[in-house]
Amino acid sequence: MTSIARAVLYRTAHVLGLLLAVLVFNFLLIHLAPGDPAQVIAGDMGGATPEVLAEIRTRFGLDLPLHEQLLAYLGRVLTGDLGYSFYFDRPVTALIGQRILPTLILVLSALVLAVVVGTVLGVISARWPRSWFSHALTVLSLAGYSAPVFWTGILLLILFASVWPLFPVTGMYSGIGDRTGISYLIDVAHHLVLPAFTLAIVYIAQYSRLSRAAMLDVLGSDYIRTARAKGLGEGKVIFKHALRNAILPVITMAGLQFSNLFAGAVLVETVFGWPGMGRLAFESILRRDAPTILGILFFSALVVIVANQLTDLFYRLADPRIAGKGSR
Repeated sequence: MTSIARAVLYRTAHVLGLLLAVLVFNFLLIHLAPGDPAQVIAGDMGGATPEVLAEIRTRFGLDLPLHEQLLAYLGRVLTGDLGYSFYFDRPVTALIGQRILPTLILVLSALVLAVVVGTVLGVISARWPRSWFSHALTVLSLAGYSAPVFWTGILLLILFASVWPLFPVTGMYSGIGDRTGISYLIDVAHHLVLPAFTLAIVYIAQYSRLSRAAMLDVLGSDYIRTARAKGLGEGKVIFKHALRNAILPVITMAGLQFSNLFAGAVLVETVFGWPGMGRLAFESILRRDAPTILGILFFSALVVIVANQLTDLFYRLADPRIAGKGSR
């Protein structure tokens, strides 16, 4: 067996083991929490008589021992069945399928915005480290990193939706008329500006500081001095030689913090009424809808694991030295 095949098998086993651990841990955490889901379901139905409670427990398998519930749940997940929502009265996979696209649009837009803007600001700051821009960026980065996401979102809502009504207050699209094609995309992008910027602002602050430190370190390297001594233009030195190495820590951090973006999306989607998985998770937690919560946690873990694998791939593409080691 070649080294590449062994690496693929090892990584696949690692991912499957991690997903199994996530499933078991989340299931135990939800079902060992205080309270009776049958009481919550019966309360929403308008009655909590012993007969109704017994029927609910039997219908959803809540009367079985915990280990039997766990085994039954793992068996259903293997077949792609994440259960049935107590509150929404729909399959969890259908709920997630309906909400995942808005969340991915929000999270990926915030990630791209944070990486691009943060890196550009960091490169400019490192190029002129003692300028007023560099000092101002340091202050703004500290402020952006310290501000809670929900607080930033509320401020942006007040400023750009009330004082200066430039952007919509809530939702993903206006729903006025039957918009299609370019008109629909423009409408979604208009609604996306404030949520994406709110979610990205913390990471813009982090990536600007990280890229600034990495660029300052790289610009002091011998090969950069050699490139300048050869007469290469400053733009080519910065973007072709220095940035390619300085961007590696940013790529690593972006991949590792992808899960934080999903966590932040819960607050952002709640503040802006964005119809994604974060808002679905918030509503499910309030109503103790265990199957929906478990489905969201499992799917989020799956997305984060895939994102980490893609981060490793991008890291290898950005650094030929790592790609060379992986091919041997």
